[in-house]
Amino acid sequence: MADLVDIIKYEGDNTTFIWKHPIEDFNTGTQLIVHESQEAVFYMNGQALDLFGPGRHELTSQNIPLIGRFFRRATDDKTPFRCSVWFINKTEQMAIKWGTDSKIEYVEPTYKFPLKIGASGEMSLLAEDSRKLLVKLVGTERNLTQASLVVKVRAILMTRVKTYMANLIREKGINIFSIDEHLTDMSESLRELLMPDFADYGVRLAKFWVMNIVKPEEDRSYQKFRELHFRQYADVAEAQLRQQVGVIEQQTQAQRMVIEAQGIAQKRAMEGFTYQEERGFEVAEKVASNEAVGQMSNLGIGLGVISGVGGTIGSTVGGMIGNTLGNLPNTGKPNQTAGAVCPGCNAALSQGAKFCTICGRKVEPASLGDQVCPACGKPTPKGKFCAECGAPLKSACSSCGKEVPQGAKFCPDCGQPQ
Repeated sequence: MADLVDIIKYEGDNTTFIWKHPIEDFNTGTQLIVHESQEAVFYMNGQALDLFGPGRHELTSQNIPLIGRFFRRATDDKTPFRCSVWFINKTEQMAIKWGTDSKIEYVEPTYKFPLKIGASGEMSLLAEDSRKLLVKLVGTERNLTQASLVVKVRAILMTRVKTYMANLIREKGINIFSIDEHLTDMSESLRELLMPDFADYGVRLAKFWVMNIVKPEEDRSYQKFRELHFRQYADVAEAQLRQQVGVIEQQTQAQRMVIEAQGIAQKRAMEGFTYQEERGFEVAEKVASNEAVGQMSNLGIGLGVISGVGGTIGSTVGGMIGNTLGNLPNTGKPNQTAGAVCPGCNAALSQGAKFCTICGRKVEPASLGDQVCPACGKPTPKGKFCAECGAPLKSACSSCGKEVPQGAKFCPDCGQPQ
């Protein structure tokens, strides 16, 4: 038997995942030193036996019961035995590179064309079950680095990752042209799917990132659908922009109308009248501008309509008309021309009327100082007989014989109808 070792401790570096002590001959009573974030496993006859956590341990028959079954105790209680000691690094091994060795083939879920992509990224691993890890992965090697660990689990990555990723893209309907937006969600989903596969080797997949998707930029189908996708996106963006511009224009127009309305309201408030009063002024102005001012007495219907529109308008216009009539100069002339009658229906004609208000017949206007013949309806100079037809221009009352004004329906002296 070779020289026995009194102290067993880790002598590897921080990048080593699993390290095997070079000496395999020990005594009971040997000191075992296990650092923080480490575990030490005694391995004999293809079996992972006693396991020690961080601390300083003296090997005795009590704390190595599994190994003790394989040797006989010496009289001085220092029994030599032969086995291998493995130190397992329990710290998280980070930034381990991974990548697919071949393309992931699937049918693009949006545009339904066959597609081949590649993927790569990083992961971090953590030894979770030291005994299982030794039995599954170590074999006859003296140590296990990050690179050699990736080689060991390569089969998992090359088969499981491609299958899981193709299924995720199909199930979630991830568009190839927006796949980069989904890398975070895809990474977490893939980690959850891969964890049971790594657990079979005593390793926990602490983190898993998909950092790059290799797209077939030279593929013609890919180029065609990429152009179609981004053209549709541009059309949608343009339509949304036009809609937003339209909304802004409508809002601007509405604000302009509000500002104008506020300005008009302030102007009216300063001038001391309301909108209804302003409309009343406009109506009264039109009435006052009518040539037949004498027809004001016939505006009862119009005033009634105005009053019906609103009490304020009616009262305002009524007051204005009253003031207007009250301020008109009294010329002493009646509203109707004395003796002027319609030649068609013999109705009295208003001063200056061109048409009869009863039958609508056109009448000849009389010159200043003329009168209208009651027989022919023609204007004629003042006198006793018509210059056109010779008919008498004045008539006498059939009862009292007094002179009756032309067009009068009753005698002004006796009141008898004519």
